[in-house]
Amino acid sequence: MSSQNRHRVLWCAATDRTFRRVTPPRGGACLVGKCIHCRSRLTVELDGSSGAEVTLEHIVPRTHGGTDDLDNLALACARCNAQKGYRLDHRRLDDPTLQQVIATLRDRRAERWRDPPPDWALPPRPT
Repeated sequence: MSSQNRHRVLWCAATDRTFRRVTPPRGGACLVGKCIHCRSRLTVELDGSSGAEVTLEHIVPRTHGGTDDLDNLALACARCNAQKGYRLDHRRLDDPTLQQVIATLRDRRAERWRDPPPDWALPPRPT
């Protein structure tokens, strides 16, 4: 994962109220939160790395003009993100099913939005 994408992952977690900083018994703090789709547990390292299970979800897909702006990004498990792409990316932007999924994800992202915690050491906000 590129450093720019790791920064995006960190900022998505920092602005998502389901994510919190935890220190597991084995040591090494990390960020733990929930998938924007299925609400399964996601773990992100403090450097933004996440392994294969965490992906950047584009609420409006890039295939339909979605951007990498923070308000168009959320964190999703790889399974959910891949399924959304498989089911919806080929549809036209005005497709009612695609529009419903976009609206649902926008609402969830807005409900989860928070200002980044002041004690989290974040890289500069990605552009």
